Amino acid sequence: MKLVGIVGSNAEFSYNRLLLNFIAKNFKKLIDVEVLDIKDVPMFNQSDDQTNSEVIQNLNKKIVEADGVIIATPEYNHSIPSALQSVLEWLSFKIHPLDGKPVMIVGASYDVQGSSRSQLHLRQVLDAPGVNAVVMPGNEFLLGEVYDAFDENENLKDAQTAQFLETCIKKFIRFINVVNVLQSPEGMKDLSDAEDLYATGAIDTTVEGIDMSADDWLEQAAEATQAVEGNTYVKLNRGLLTVNQLNYFLNSMPAELTYADSNNQFLYYNHHMEKEDMLAGRRPEQVGSPLAECHPERVFSSVSWVIQQLRSGKQDVVRTQVPTHGPDKFVVHSYQAVRDDNGNYLGINEYVQDIQPVIDWYLEQTGQQLTGGDVDAVSGATSKVDTVSGATAKA
Repeated sequence: MKLVGIVGSNAEFSYNRLLLNFIAKNFKKLIDVEVLDIKDVPMFNQSDDQTNSEVIQNLNKKIVEADGVIIATPEYNHSIPSALQSVLEWLSFKIHPLDGKPVMIVGASYDVQGSSRSQLHLRQVLDAPGVNAVVMPGNEFLLGEVYDAFDENENLKDAQTAQFLETCIKKFIRFINVVNVLQSPEGMKDLSDAEDLYATGAIDTTVEGIDMSADDWLEQAAEATQAVEGNTYVKLNRGLLTVNQLNYFLNSMPAELTYADSNNQFLYYNHHMEKEDMLAGRRPEQVGSPLAECHPERVFSSVSWVIQQLRSGKQDVVRTQVPTHGPDKFVVHSYQAVRDDNGNYLGINEYVQDIQPVIDWYLEQTGQQLTGGDVDAVSGATSKVDTVSGATAKA
């Protein structure tokens, strides 16, 4: 499970950073924690919009891609530091990565009460509509007299304190799983068993006798089936193209294409970019893998729900917008059912595209403008909402 830990102080030395580093180091068998600093984040100023700056967009991307967030806050004057407040302002102004995100609060301070008041205040801030995080109730980890809490190896000295922290982490893992179920598509039950995402069966086109998980599955399967390649012609229903022409044609599509068959085996994507440059990263060695090996277990129910919608014919296409690429993009994942001439389900064509350039071009050509209403972001950043992109600007 992937988490991010946000250091709630911009100080060069912070005991809350030590606390998050301790969590990342000692509980790595349970969770994968990336510790994020906020010392380079500018103070919030709606008149000097820094939303698109590298430091804020990095925070946005890391939070969106994480399963959950741990915020470690000190206590200044019975409240959270201004630097942390400023970060939360930026993350609720034009972008909202904490919306619906499971959050756990921990804190370390010099006082014996261990940041209890600042944690209470932070809960109130995170509950604001403009932030809308899902904060784990109870399980307060309050590390007081922190100047004497760590040894020379930056480990907690007290074994009972470390054990209680582990208990809180395990409860947070369960909390994240509960939140994921609650935020599943409306009416969706736990469908993780409704689809064989491990592709243990076989259909007429399954290449048997080859390990689906093998990095060179494609090469082995091509040899076993004597698949054509290169400049060999392939007759299509209304066309005649070589394999090379087919590849060039598919790679030129203005979308990332992926195909998985009705056995839930990932068989193709139009590979013309490296994973880190893609909107939905794919690796060549993933081809041939069962869908279970292409998705984290936490989303199995959602994946199964999409497949069930398409397989059953309840929907021919399922679309979702994924806000992980910054406010200048509107990335849409579309899952289209593939059927034969008789309507039998054959698999899924997933196409991923940033449609913002199309929207911009349409507005330019027609002279039309997007309109929206006022939105109270509560954080003090009331704004206008772009009805297409969700981007906001100060009213």
